[in-house]
Amino acid sequence: MKLQESGENYLETILMLEQKIGYVRSIDIANALGYSKPSISRAMSILKNAGYVLVDNGGYILLTAKGRQKANEVYERHRLISEFLVITLGIPKEQADTDACRIEHIICADTFEKIKAYVSAARAKG
Repeated sequence: MKLQESGENYLETILMLEQKIGYVRSIDIANALGYSKPSISRAMSILKNAGYVLVDNGGYILLTAKGRQKANEVYERHRLISEFLVITLGIPKEQADTDACRIEHIICADTFEKIKAYVSAARAKG
């Protein structure tokens, strides 16, 4: 099953919240994304059925290995595309993050690998 852009955004948000506060509940996702709790609940049900998340008895949302892998992939694309926009085009960080959030879902693997190599080389140069 191909994960939709919204599903990728949810997984990335779960990963980021987990890193920031150590746990994730539906209300945390709702607050982070500005969505309603019913919308989050529906999305979590879809992600759970697809094997990306688990929801424990306390309502905590946990990434499965599959979910964590996908979330890390999306987050890596986001970070590197944002960095690329800043270092190559001088885009302000906030705007680069906004743009990266949209680009990360549609960029082809070959293009992303070239951006990744470029950013890596730029980092090495200092």
